[in-house]
Amino acid sequence: MKMNKRYYLFVFVAGIALNFTSCKVPEVVQKSENINLPDQYGQEENDSTTVSLAPWKEYFKDPYLQDLITEALDNNQELSMTLQEIEIARSEVKAKKGEYLPSVGLKAGAGVDKKARYTSLGASEATTDIRPGEEMPEPLQDYLFGAYATWEVDIWKKLRNSKKAAVSRYLASVEGKNFVVTNLVAEIASSYYELLALDNELKIVNQNIKIQTNALKVVKLQKEAAKVTELAVKKFEAELLNSKSLQYNVKQEITVAENKINFLLGRYPQPIQRDSGVFLNVLPESLQKGIPSDLLQNRPDIRQAEMELAASKLDVKVAKARFYPSLGISANIGYQAFNPKYLLDTPESLMYSIGGDILAPLINRNEIKATYIAANAKQIQAVYKYEQTVLNAYIEVANQLSKIDNLSKSYELKSQQVDALSKSISISGVLFKSARADYMEVLMTQRDALETKFELIETKMQQLSAMVQVYRVLGGGWE
Repeated sequence: MKMNKRYYLFVFVAGIALNFTSCKVPEVVQKSENINLPDQYGQEENDSTTVSLAPWKEYFKDPYLQDLITEALDNNQELSMTLQEIEIARSEVKAKKGEYLPSVGLKAGAGVDKKARYTSLGASEATTDIRPGEEMPEPLQDYLFGAYATWEVDIWKKLRNSKKAAVSRYLASVEGKNFVVTNLVAEIASSYYELLALDNELKIVNQNIKIQTNALKVVKLQKEAAKVTELAVKKFEAELLNSKSLQYNVKQEITVAENKINFLLGRYPQPIQRDSGVFLNVLPESLQKGIPSDLLQNRPDIRQAEMELAASKLDVKVAKARFYPSLGISANIGYQAFNPKYLLDTPESLMYSIGGDILAPLINRNEIKATYIAANAKQIQAVYKYEQTVLNAYIEVANQLSKIDNLSKSYELKSQQVDALSKSISISGVLFKSARADYMEVLMTQRDALETKFELIETKMQQLSAMVQVYRVLGGGWE
């Protein structure tokens, strides 16, 4: 009868605690993500597939570039640090999983206790016999070994949701690594094409130096023949010196570009193997862009934001569950005696216990409420970040597709301009020799031709860089 009364009292107290805590949970409106991507990019028709599904070795066919990317994926420090972030997230999952499983351990101990004789407890022990004729020893020793277990019953799924949130963050860290890989592949490819462009600029400068050297020889001969003045000679000489100075500027840019690639490869400066002669002959790949909704599956940063959003939603549930009572169960079993020779006597030395408790927040509810509101705010923040990431991805693709189209048309016109100015150099030289053109016309023609050739190479580099960036923004390079 007494047991029944205790049971009903326990249930009554638990019910009051549950009712008190559950009715005070604050209501906070959560924002749901709303992704409505356009059906296509601009006015262009959609493709059935996307180039982002192609492995980077198929997309970048230059064997030197392939070797550089392979080495970077093995040695890049930023990528290595990201891999450690994955290990940290994986350990967090294991830790959260352990929180909702029972905790079992072993314990052993020994001690000694001496009670004052002239106390109620000391006098009681002094008059107590263990067995007939065997007094309680003094001081009293104590030996113990056994097992114990504790377990919080996850009634409100607080611990399981916490573990699921850790899993989502682990998956987000994996996507973060994929995003680093995508950017690393793209950055190496862009830097490689920039290096090829600088090689070609240096080649043009060297060719221009030869042309100007020959022109200087001609103008010196004409000065000797009294056809031109010393002013013309100095003008040609100054233009030649300017080109030689430009030559060293380009060489410095080449060194910087090489070391940038070396840094991405995680190594100290050394020459970069490359074939610069193929630069102007490299044609942009035919791009299959797919449909905008493909970005949700192919872009690692979008998938990362999606996983972070899922984790933040679970965090809200975990924070909400803290308002409710928690049920804990604990148990002990083992042997305990004052003398080792009695330690295994059963049932005299056997001891065990089992108990449960319900804990409900009562006083410090402001802290729990603040945590809940903060978790909800972070969830809304994660929604905005997810929407922003998707919007940014779409705009990046649209910009790069437009850039490729415009650069293609610009390159055609620049090529025609270079052809025209290249012919004008030889024409101006012939006219100058026959005194039908002055030296300034020759110098300006050479300068215009040099600048236009540089612009052609710059346009080609931008064209190839846009090809790289389209592959990146569509989500290619990480698989």
